[in-house]
Order: sequence, then C-alpha cells, then structure tokens
Amino acid sequence: MNHLIQQIPLNYYVFLSTMLFCIGVLGVLFRRNAIIIFMCIEIMLNAVNLLLTAFSAYHGDSAGQVFVFFIMAVAAAEVAVGLAILTMIYRNTGSVDIDFLNKLKW
Repeated sequence: MNHLIQQIPLNYYVFLSTMLFCIGVLGVLFRRNAIIIFMCIEIMLNAVNLLLTAFSAYHGDSAGQVFVFFIMAVAAAEVAVGLAILTMIYRNTGSVDIDFLNKLKW
C-alpha cells in the first residue's frame, strides 16, 4: 500500500521556529522566576534545533541533525547545573525570584 507523504513547506518550519524563539525571548525578558527563565532558554534552544533539523532535511544533509545532538547535550548539562544552582539558592534564601537575587549582590 503506497501512501502519499505530504511534505510540509520549509516556510512553516521557519515561522514556527521564529515564533518559539520569540516566545522564549519574551519569557526571558519579562518573567522574574528563575525556573521560568530556564524553561524559556530551553524553548529558544529547541526552536534553533527545529530549524536546524528542518534545513538539514530540506537540503538532504545530515550535518545539521548531528549538530542538534550536540546542542541537546549542552542543553542537558545546562539544565543539570542550573537546577543544582537554583536548588542551593532556594535552600539559602527561600526564593528563586530574580529581583530578590539581585539584592544579594555586593
């Protein structure tokens, strides 16, 4: 049984990736919770990964898809270190609010 595979135009991937990246940037700029900021950074990294994968598949080159795995590894390390730091900050101060953390500066 042959199925006709409907291909999604590259413009749709670019638009979706742009929207995800913009949502991430707005979250980093306007949110005050450190965990939300980390989640928005992850959204931005995933938007870049989506675009790299789409261009890689569109051009038939697997280099972009390999690069995505390196980005995912760095993002996982960032999350592990970032959450460990946030856990220690929460234990010491009882808050992960960015405005409160700015008051801890010398």
